[in-house]
Amino acid sequence: MPGRFFDEWQVGTRITHQPSRTVTETDNLLFSAMTHNMQPLHLDAETAKASEFGQILVNSTFTFSLAVGLSIADTTVGTLVANLGFDKVVTPKPTFIGDTVTCSSEVVEMRESKSRPGQGIVVFKHELTNQRGEIALSMLRTVLLKKKDG
Repeated sequence: MPGRFFDEWQVGTRITHQPSRTVTETDNLLFSAMTHNMQPLHLDAETAKASEFGQILVNSTFTFSLAVGLSIADTTVGTLVANLGFDKVVTPKPTFIGDTVTCSSEVVEMRESKSRPGQGIVVFKHELTNQRGEIALSMLRTVLLKKKDG
């Protein structure tokens, strides 16, 4: 499904993206290795087991990236000019190996671009929830989108 142009959005529009995604040990291991994040809570089962969580925590920057990835097919594929920023990123609940996460997006703000007449700015609130219904990650993503007739 292609993304939407600026003029196809309205404040308050909400989408639950599919498919959902089950996080694997390989996802966590490879992402942590690729980003040089050697936090033992992400990689060492014994250290993680001794923590208050009792198990390996999935790298939160993977969780962040997965939320963006799960959202783009419905929001910005083919219509994105640029990501302008990510704000208010919070991880109220940890993500664990084996969790199945679903991303939803809501348009919370939009405005015409003053410097680019054929484009507009949209602010999405992305939320990633796990199979327990807990919010694992929430963030604002500001994007510059093409206009349909721009």
